[in-house]
Amino acid sequence: MIKFEEAYNIVKSVNVQLETQKVPLNDSLGYVLAENIRSDMNMPPFDKSAMDGYACREVDLAHELEVIEIIPAGKIPKKTIGENQCSKIMTGAMIPKGADCVIIVEDTEEINENKIRYTKPVPEINVCQVEVGNKPNVNICYIGEDIKTGDVVLEKGTLIKAQHIAIMASVGHTDVLVHRKPKVAVIPTGDEIVEPHIKPNVSQIRNSNGSQLVAQLKAMGIEANYYGIARDVEGATMNLIKKAYAENDVILLTGGVSMGDFDLVPEILKTLEFELLFQAVAVQPGKPTVFGRNGNKFCFGLPGNPVSSFVQFELLTKPLLYGLMGEDYKPLNLRLPIGKDFSRRKAGRMSWIPAVFTDDGYIVPVEYHGSAHIRGLGVAQAIFAVPIGVKELKKGDLVDVRQI
Repeated sequence: MIKFEEAYNIVKSVNVQLETQKVPLNDSLGYVLAENIRSDMNMPPFDKSAMDGYACREVDLAHELEVIEIIPAGKIPKKTIGENQCSKIMTGAMIPKGADCVIIVEDTEEINENKIRYTKPVPEINVCQVEVGNKPNVNICYIGEDIKTGDVVLEKGTLIKAQHIAIMASVGHTDVLVHRKPKVAVIPTGDEIVEPHIKPNVSQIRNSNGSQLVAQLKAMGIEANYYGIARDVEGATMNLIKKAYAENDVILLTGGVSMGDFDLVPEILKTLEFELLFQAVAVQPGKPTVFGRNGNKFCFGLPGNPVSSFVQFELLTKPLLYGLMGEDYKPLNLRLPIGKDFSRRKAGRMSWIPAVFTDDGYIVPVEYHGSAHIRGLGVAQAIFAVPIGVKELKKGDLVDVRQI
């Protein structure tokens, strides 16, 4: 049995990335970039107004200003601003030549249809205190202020989210080079489980792990290949795993990984020439977690209890899958105070405890009766770690928290 940190490092050390492909921009959500994305233009591409108002010269603000033009967004100004002149301008429109500031509509009054007056004390104008070069941004967004031509706007290895699609769209990058997503097989094992649509008899339970793992994969943007339940017969399990091995990059098995007479998975994997990199982890829930490799194909044998399989997928399987997609997966970990005293009977393994956030910034464990208590997991928003050797936590002690 190895510590969780060792198991995590073994998974993270897998240096395999799946081949690349090009996908259309609008289909790239959830993929990982296999190239740097550079801008083909300045952003903004011209000096533009940050507000609805009047483009003018700051030196003229004490005087009445003649309105010589109206400039909507998307139109090129036709006139140059001269002494005591201004142009009415809309947000996003190009700044006319001669203007060095924009005064907002709310700070002006109309004298007549062709003249306005600035109503604030001069030279007080609505200035955004951001320096661009040596001049203040007086309600003007300057050319190249956000992005310059040739700038790397997204780096290789970025997991593409909605905001990244917006950035690529803004620089005209419509064919996106990504790593393909892994093909993942899901195989629950056990004679005691039946599919969810079947009512179990007195000695059976419904198969929740299969649906759970398919859903966890789908949440990552990965479509699972579900192979059905492998019964506790060596030949049946062997044949399903062989088929999954031929058709997938990663196999996820649940159950059959512990020390019972019918826990066949580890020996079958060895027969199929998988090198088992670990077979037990000092973690709770999820001690009997198996990780194997055969060339550039991988297999996780996850525990049969549903909370165990859920947690170990989040902690160990996700890093592998994202790594194959080209991302150095680093989940967001928070350090938060626990909201009440906590104790456990044994401290020989790291524990991950289902919990909820409170409005005042604490993390509080939910009612939880062990790795088969899926209802407890169902109300949880996060899990927090209790290190090896720690039996008690006092209210206010800081713990490592992972949102789920």
